[in-house]
Amino acid sequence: MKKKIFLVILALLVIIQFIRPAKNISSSMSPNDISKHYTVSEDVNQILKKACNDCHSNNTIYPWYTNVQPVGWWMAKHVKDGKKHLDFSEFAGYTPKKQHHKLEEVVEMVKEKEMPLNSYTWMHKTAKLTDQERILLVNWAEILRKEIASKHDVSEEKK
Repeated sequence: MKKKIFLVILALLVIIQFIRPAKNISSSMSPNDISKHYTVSEDVNQILKKACNDCHSNNTIYPWYTNVQPVGWWMAKHVKDGKKHLDFSEFAGYTPKKQHHKLEEVVEMVKEKEMPLNSYTWMHKTAKLTDQERILLVNWAEILRKEIASKHDVSEEKK
């Protein structure tokens, strides 16, 4: 009986390898990419590349293990959820009010060390942000928020 159960589980594991999710890889930069509409210094761009863009842009870099199911499914869901919350590749497509709010969330999540996620940095050690990188990213997001607020008459909400 144990042998049959083992064989069924093994067969299922083999079968699911053929059911693969679509990958989040774009062949070109989106016209709504944040860097096409706002200033993103090279330092900030490097931080975004190493710690944010895999889940918050149209260009995820997939490690080898995402080719193994169900890990690939988990990764696809994770990326989909991340882009639902913030997508730097489609940032300029947001309303100015939404852009302003998303940057407020960036500031909060980075300051509180909630981003990048621990589950991400556990597998991607280079994505861990130093205190200096956190400060740089937060300062950039705050300056950009103020720019959007003044340019588009978005009110700064008091907490």
